[in-house]
Amino acid sequence: MTKTIETSSDVATLDVADAGRRSLLKMTGTGIAALGVGAVAAGPATAQPAVKLTGKWDKVFPKSDKVDHRKVTFRNRYGITLAGDLYQPKNASGKLAALAVGGPFGAVKEQSSGLYAQTMAERGFVTLAFDPSYTGESSGEPRNVASPDISVEDFSAAVDCLGLLPNVDRERIGIVGICGWGGMALSAAAVDKRIRAVVASTMYDMTRVMSKGYDDSMTPAQRAQALEQLGRQRWKDVEAGKPAYQPPYNELKGGEAPFLVEYHDYYRTKRGYHPRAVNSGNAWTVTTPLPFMNLPILTYIQEIAPRPILLVHGEKAHSRYFSETAYAAAAEPKELVIVPGAVHVDLYDRMDKIPFDKLTAFFQKNLAASA
Repeated sequence: MTKTIETSSDVATLDVADAGRRSLLKMTGTGIAALGVGAVAAGPATAQPAVKLTGKWDKVFPKSDKVDHRKVTFRNRYGITLAGDLYQPKNASGKLAALAVGGPFGAVKEQSSGLYAQTMAERGFVTLAFDPSYTGESSGEPRNVASPDISVEDFSAAVDCLGLLPNVDRERIGIVGICGWGGMALSAAAVDKRIRAVVASTMYDMTRVMSKGYDDSMTPAQRAQALEQLGRQRWKDVEAGKPAYQPPYNELKGGEAPFLVEYHDYYRTKRGYHPRAVNSGNAWTVTTPLPFMNLPILTYIQEIAPRPILLVHGEKAHSRYFSETAYAAAAEPKELVIVPGAVHVDLYDRMDKIPFDKLTAFFQKNLAASA
């Protein structure tokens, strides 16, 4: 087993020895208790009754002239209509390998997942970046709620969509999950044997962080208190006939941990702001943590084998332990690439940090056409 340190020019092999998100803290550990069920916002700015696709290019990254792009919709197994951006290499012919790309948790396809998808399309893959259920341009009511089960299903639905395209080889489909969707990707690959290879970049296990807190710091008493408060919030929601929402995400008030400032610098500035993203000043429902606190999604990570896993994480990322733990739990074939000097959000959009050459080589090898 190897762990690799990736740079722009070379790769060195080492022996394996060894959330801008104020509101995510409020969803985990003592933060849920600190939030209190009465401290809620009026509602999400992104409320919408159904799928409505914008006709303009409103991504946070420039449009490539090397790929063809179009908007698509498709349905998951629960009947929710998902919105996606389909990227295809120009002038390609024959059956191609394809990638579904999701994440980060609370982001939209106009942000990191779209950048990854467009870049990998430039490198010869048909790619699909999508908005998860209940968020972005996808359908689902109420708005801005999440479930690990439905999120994992969204990845499989994206595979369905890709596999129906006439220029896609159904036996050559992989997935890429970013941040919280890295954990979803690993879970999807474990349960959906059609997925031939999986990459998790700067991953979170959202069920772990919500149920145990950062660095697994939540005590049993804190967990019990959080669940008591969430249960009381359910009474308030049902009495009101609508869910309450958390305060706006990634607002800084001073004194935040460095990684929360990093989230703000991506989601709340020109660099990565998008009005439909939960993380860009909108909010999840207060009770969103409930299923995450009761459903570990990486229980069957060993069952991804013999299909390959590539984990990519920043050397200085606060979240690095998620990838290291997943790597230790997974079966071969697997690889962990640590990007020198990179923090968590660097792998959202820093083209000099994201090891696209490594991702390309990984998928070219593992989604190669049969002889």
